Amino acid sequence: MSLKSEIVWRVGVIYIIMLAFAFLILGKILYLQLIEGSKWKEKAQSLTLKDITIESNRGDILAADGRLLASSVPYYEIRMDTRSTGMDDQTFNSNIDSLAIRLSELFKDKTAAAYKNELIKARRNGERFHLIKRRVNYNQLKELKTFPIFRLGQYKGGFIAMQNNLRIQPHVSLASRTIGYTSDHGGVVGIENAFDNELRGVEGVRLMQRINGNIWMPVHDGNEVEPKDGMDVVTTIDVAIQDVAESALLRQLMRHEAHHGTAVLMEVSTGEIKAIVNLERNKDGFYKESYNYAIGESRAPGSTFKLASMIALLEDGYVDLDDTLNTGNGVIQYYDKKIADTKQGGHGVLTIQEIFELSSNVGISKLVTDYYTGKEEKFINRLYGLNLNNRLGISIKGEGEPEIKYPGDKLWSGVSLPQMSIGYEVRLTPLQTLTLYNAVANNGKMVKPKFVKSLMYHGDVVKNFDTEVLKQSICSRSTLHKIKIMLEGVVERGTAQNLKNQNYKIAGKTGTAQIANKESGYSDKSKISYQASFAGYFPADNPKYSCIVVVNAPSRNVYYGNLVAGPVFKEIADKVYSTNLEMHDGLNAADKHINNDEKVPYTKNSSREELKYALTDLGIGVNDETVSSDWVITTKLDSCVKLDNRTMVENLMPNVKGMGVKDAIFILENAGLSVEFKGRGTVLSQSIIPGSRISNGDLVVLEMSVIN
Repeated sequence: MSLKSEIVWRVGVIYIIMLAFAFLILGKILYLQLIEGSKWKEKAQSLTLKDITIESNRGDILAADGRLLASSVPYYEIRMDTRSTGMDDQTFNSNIDSLAIRLSELFKDKTAAAYKNELIKARRNGERFHLIKRRVNYNQLKELKTFPIFRLGQYKGGFIAMQNNLRIQPHVSLASRTIGYTSDHGGVVGIENAFDNELRGVEGVRLMQRINGNIWMPVHDGNEVEPKDGMDVVTTIDVAIQDVAESALLRQLMRHEAHHGTAVLMEVSTGEIKAIVNLERNKDGFYKESYNYAIGESRAPGSTFKLASMIALLEDGYVDLDDTLNTGNGVIQYYDKKIADTKQGGHGVLTIQEIFELSSNVGISKLVTDYYTGKEEKFINRLYGLNLNNRLGISIKGEGEPEIKYPGDKLWSGVSLPQMSIGYEVRLTPLQTLTLYNAVANNGKMVKPKFVKSLMYHGDVVKNFDTEVLKQSICSRSTLHKIKIMLEGVVERGTAQNLKNQNYKIAGKTGTAQIANKESGYSDKSKISYQASFAGYFPADNPKYSCIVVVNAPSRNVYYGNLVAGPVFKEIADKVYSTNLEMHDGLNAADKHINNDEKVPYTKNSSREELKYALTDLGIGVNDETVSSDWVITTKLDSCVKLDNRTMVENLMPNVKGMGVKDAIFILENAGLSVEFKGRGTVLSQSIIPGSRISNGDLVVLEMSVIN
């Protein structure tokens, strides 16, 4: 073959190969376009388009009067793209010193040099997502946006701010366990958990597209779904009463070095829980809310259970208040179990009423044993009829399981009947016990404890929660009347006389229960601790509120219910009574406008509307014809209280002399001042002269009329 023919042949082969390769490429293109086109389009979209979830705003949890108990507050995580494409070396190097100084001044956690070295190192390492600070508030965020480099924005300044919502409780520990807390997945415990679906709202969806610089931006294609805010939950909690209850319980726990305690206040007719406190001592000796003992701790209630035993005895017609029983020397033996009264030598002969009022263990156990031996089922059925064997079914999870065992159960023994009659070998939570006492106060009607009043959406009520009735009547009217007499007698003549006062009557029952050691039971007396309790209601003649206080493991050799739990009950009751005018006897209508000059009080300088409302309600004349200001100065006249203007001028020191400390602090703090006060009563003097120019954060010291 000639050279020319060989060249032509080789070129032809190459041409044919290239042509075949071209056909293969064309075929592959057609295959990808026609056969797999939709697949690869979807793949491309998945790399450049994506749906993101838009978090909804979680609803607030509110007190009964609308005050915040829990809310979501936006916080920000600040990061820096140190290799942002729009930020050159000159911009970074010429401004890094100023940025470091501003960061140090704002956060006060590192020196300017430390910030500078950290940022230079991050840029050298090419960090695109360098952490500056977590949990930055909105005001700090606004300031950060003015800093050198950061003021250039995300592309030229590398500034990245990521919002996170942090759940906070403004009142810190108040009812914190009942309010509950959240995780990334929603409510974990308490009301946060019980109403998680309502609080959470509905998440939204938005389509995002990736653009140059690996930045995602929204695509407004009309198909995005906006998030729906969660609803607000309005609870039954009264913040003022809750504060009093927590303070009273805390002082008593500290005084007796107790392990934990709980206090619950319930409105009789509605079952609304107005206050609920659970405090436990931690390893450092401080008390905090770590477990909801009121709802979750099911234990032997002790003598507060004698109410149920007495209802059974009265309902079955076995006893009456005037019947008598010889309790002997205060000790009685049931098989291997000895039951004793607290009084050395015993009470001797007592009436049924006295047995209850003096909390005689011998008396109650002997009555129940005498009348129900051989008829144990009848006694237990009476207890079941009081709903003591069932959970209350409250909205908050974690309710303890009550235990009222039945004859024939594997743990039933010859001592079960007398033991159960005085509150042992049974288990109830404090809230379950309180529900029984509340039913007595409510004329026999047992209502379910209620923690939430309503749900609101953007200020409008969308659902109200009505009171649920568990039992229309727990016993006959005759039994109820006798039970109320005995409960009142406990305070008037019995074991809780230290709670007696001249203003209103308390009805209730003390309880002192031994808590056995897990390993040795009751055999090792040195390891037995006690549970002190008091359950009752007030005012006894027209009950408005019921309350239970339980203190577990007091350790200073004082463990009786009247001395440990009783004072907490009384402090709560006193606060409620003193602040609730409806519970007081009204002024005699005939005397309301007689000798009015003698009724005109001296009043503190105060809020015009609040003062006028109070004085008018009390039938006291008010002269405010010339008043136009919100705050007033008061003058006592012969027939009325005269109000005069008290003007507040911005940036000038207000005059708070003659005011109560609460009103004074409200005005001064709203003016941007820091306040300290010495004593109590009425403001006598203030460290900054009224009318002086003031600056935000200035300290003013108030001298009060009564020095502690």
